[in-house]
Amino acid sequence: MTLRYAYNTNGLTSHRLDDALTLLADSGYDGVALTLDVHHHDPFAPALPARTRALRRQLETLGLGSVVETGARFLLDPRRKHRPTLVTEDPHARAVRVAFLRTCVDVAAELGSEAVSFWAGVPAPEVDRAHAWEWLVEGVGEVVEHARNAGVTCAFEPEPGMLVDDCDDWARLHEAVPDLTLALDTGHCIVSGSYEPADAVRTFAGHLGACAVEDMPRGRHEHRAPGEGDMDLPAVLGALADVGYRRLVSLELSRDSHRADVLVPAALAALREAESRVAA
Repeated sequence: MTLRYAYNTNGLTSHRLDDALTLLADSGYDGVALTLDVHHHDPFAPALPARTRALRRQLETLGLGSVVETGARFLLDPRRKHRPTLVTEDPHARAVRVAFLRTCVDVAAELGSEAVSFWAGVPAPEVDRAHAWEWLVEGVGEVVEHARNAGVTCAFEPEPGMLVDDCDDWARLHEAVPDLTLALDTGHCIVSGSYEPADAVRTFAGHLGACAVEDMPRGRHEHRAPGEGDMDLPAVLGALADVGYRRLVSLELSRDSHRADVLVPAALAALREAESRVAA
């Protein structure tokens, strides 16, 4: 089985979106993990529906599938990274995040994307975590209901240090919101949590709505290119093949836009080489 690969546009911020998509297609990728942001398909710029229809046509012409990502750093607040979140104390601020995620769902529906991926956020130190969990369940429920009506898959990503930190936290959230799938970043497994990356793939195979496989050093949340960290990439890709995973497998290399011209094709070559080692 040959896996299908995508590259996250947050690692292509030195490229115009048109050029970034063409680079991915020419390099042999099967799709794009599209992070809606100020420089790539800004969801708050004018004429979003028309721009999204044009983007769908471009993706179809290039033969690229898509996943919509929501991790833009300063899109909602130019002074506070990733804020507000689903666990921000102010309910009006949380509503801003929910409205943004609903917009992302609408974009994904128009594009025919495989999933919308999002995360919890980090509660402020003074916030009671039980209250934060209630806010999270409420917000996720609203987004999932909107996505259900739009025919879009919601995939929730555990992020080291956030309220949903690992796969077991995701499982608890899934109990409260059963339609929620898992956006598994296998690199995160060697940063926090109790599962090795390949074990996480096999354990949660039936719940995977999205997957990313960038490398990381053990214990440090640093997204790295294949082979530059401590993850056993052939084991992870072998596990994905074994469980019959057919959705896009993404790379999220947001610190590497300065070398995207070289890294985009090189990363795909490294993934294919790791696959060949599994086959051998």
